Amino acid sequence: MLAIIGTVPDQDFPLVAGDVGLVDDKIYIQGKRVSVNRGTPALLASAIKTCEVLDIPGPLGYLVGDIGRGAGSRSLYEHLSRILGKCNYNTIAFHYLQPDVDWHNRVLFAVEEMTQRPVLIADAGFMYAAKMSGQSYEYDLFTPDIGELAFLADEEAPHPFYTRGFILHEENRIPDLISRAYTHQNAARYLLVKGEKDYVADSEGIRAVVDHPSEDAMEAIGGTGDTVTGIASALIESGMPVHDAAVAAIRANRLAGSYAKPTPATQVKEIVEYIPRALEEILHKDEGISEQIRA
Repeated sequence: MLAIIGTVPDQDFPLVAGDVGLVDDKIYIQGKRVSVNRGTPALLASAIKTCEVLDIPGPLGYLVGDIGRGAGSRSLYEHLSRILGKCNYNTIAFHYLQPDVDWHNRVLFAVEEMTQRPVLIADAGFMYAAKMSGQSYEYDLFTPDIGELAFLADEEAPHPFYTRGFILHEENRIPDLISRAYTHQNAARYLLVKGEKDYVADSEGIRAVVDHPSEDAMEAIGGTGDTVTGIASALIESGMPVHDAAVAAIRANRLAGSYAKPTPATQVKEIVEYIPRALEEILHKDEGISEQIRA
């Protein structure tokens, strides 16, 4: 089972956990609904679409409202610290949560109590908390954009706000930033770096670079980084090795964006609708990936 954990930008949204459905442009969970625009709902929508293509069970969601004040995130951290040790998940994707080192560590302790250790994926705020705690190495995949990668690469920065200015966010610095993140043990086993070019790397270096198809308008559409994390999470849940899942997710996300013929006004929900078509094309074209899933 795949679990996806995060927040929605609504301070009145209660803590909910359960099966997640996608109808039109809305995520449904425990009688609540939230629009697919960006953030964790976009990640969930892309994971649901991917699970449908792979014919595997859809994700279980843990959501709470938080508009940046942290109360919702803390309630979700506390809930996870109590229940995760008794759960049986193959894959867990942690997403937007207010970074909190103490609560992050309590959640990680709960994961260690699980009968079988799941594949751990972290993006956004939870990835920040993992780095701030000094326990990035406990994770199997981080999915940063260039700015987030700069924070991972800065061994002295205690918080993203304090990333040092000389660690630039320029595209041509990505190989150096990846190297720094691994040198200082601030990266997961694999990195999926999202940008004008997408990179997959491990401690040995860059393993894949994907830069096509390329749609300039995609850079202006909020949520497209969240969708690639959702696709990767579902592919990993299917049994695909992390490296292969990361590369396939990048390719599918880019292809879905190309099919959507985006403009700066395009919403991420329009791209999500093309994920099944993009995945089907990639899985039929790449026999190696198809074999990994069937295995």
